[in-house]
Amino acid sequence: MIPARRLYGLLIGGMAIAIVLAAIFQAWITPGAIAIILLVYDAFILALGWFDSFRTRKQRAEVSRATLHRLSIHRDNPVTLLVKTQHPTTLIVNDHYPDRFAATPSQIQLELEADASHDTTYMVHPTHRGEYEWGDIFLQQLGPWQLAWHSWTVKQPQTVAVYPDLIGLRSLTIRLTLQSAGSIRQARQRGLGTEFAELKDYGTGDDPRLIDWKATARRDRPLVRVLEPEQEQTLIILLDRGRLMTAQVESITRFDWGVNAALSLALAGITRGDRVGIGVFDRQISTWIPPERGQPHFVKLVERLASIQPVLLEPDYFGATTTVVKQQTRRALVVMITDIVDTTASAELLSAMIHLTPRYLPFCVTLRDPEVDQQAHTVTQKLLDTYARAAAIDLLAQRQLAFAQLKQKGVLVLDAPAHQISDQLVDRYLYLKARNLL
Repeated sequence: MIPARRLYGLLIGGMAIAIVLAAIFQAWITPGAIAIILLVYDAFILALGWFDSFRTRKQRAEVSRATLHRLSIHRDNPVTLLVKTQHPTTLIVNDHYPDRFAATPSQIQLELEADASHDTTYMVHPTHRGEYEWGDIFLQQLGPWQLAWHSWTVKQPQTVAVYPDLIGLRSLTIRLTLQSAGSIRQARQRGLGTEFAELKDYGTGDDPRLIDWKATARRDRPLVRVLEPEQEQTLIILLDRGRLMTAQVESITRFDWGVNAALSLALAGITRGDRVGIGVFDRQISTWIPPERGQPHFVKLVERLASIQPVLLEPDYFGATTTVVKQQTRRALVVMITDIVDTTASAELLSAMIHLTPRYLPFCVTLRDPEVDQQAHTVTQKLLDTYARAAAIDLLAQRQLAFAQLKQKGVLVLDAPAHQISDQLVDRYLYLKARNLL
């Protein structure tokens, strides 16, 4: 039994009445008699509370947790609880979610009518990938007299896996599908590729070099060839899981942001008909998934990357690119997802990316910490804050110098805040495809 507010109110009210009676009738009633009366009254009220809690056993609401599927890291994932009751019910629900998760709200209170069936949802926000155990559901139901809460536990053990950002991947799938089927894609791609798609009437703004003179002579009106980007190209993604990728950015590791970006890029490549392969490396390539195309291959990529964690090792960039050169003989877009400090600390990265040119199209993608940007652009008043700002400004300047050296050698570069990297990387890839730069 857990006392409710009404029971506390009755106990306090009884004590107040006893004090008033003792003051009024102090000549006729001894303090001992008042104390005995008060004890009998309190015992009676507590007995009513216990009985109120006990009779609630027969009126328990039925509560269960809907089956949990794979969760997405750094996203609000819904968890649904199913509640049924045959009686008017005031219910407090505490679901035992994993300790490393944040939940909103952490406790649910419901007011239900008789013969009600209700689905209630709360959100969990995981910040680490892996498998986690959900525990039991702890319930408190207010008795019919509202004197006490009856508590019990519902056994609901479940094991749930936290994956990369599946919610974001679903949104990206919709976006890519709309672009592929819509007129925007057609308007952007026509005339910019190398593969013949169709003939159309010449219009204002069309490139005269695309006029098909034989078709024009046959049809007796000017016709132009519509070209689209070449399909079935090769995309190789190299994902660094070394020391710099273990740092926390926006409450999750930089490596987790890299995994999200790699899968988003892989999804875009497979949607556009490319062969996509992924290599994860530190001192050596620990995971190598050869390039293939098709949705089943993307599912395999998600499953293989879901359990990989970063390590406190310095990455071997040159070894990773050398493996690509041995494995991939045809020209390909090679995307390196990593982080960069300065030209000195990242000398091996610079030489590895330059090593890929001109046979491949190298693309260096780095995940910047937005807190460094904020520090560099925040006006300071205190001396220590000024030192921190100067360090942040110097760090950004060193990064820009390293990127400038990469660009001079023909390496494509994308440096973006970690939480924005996926969208910007997909947009840059679609731009490269539309311009047929590969």
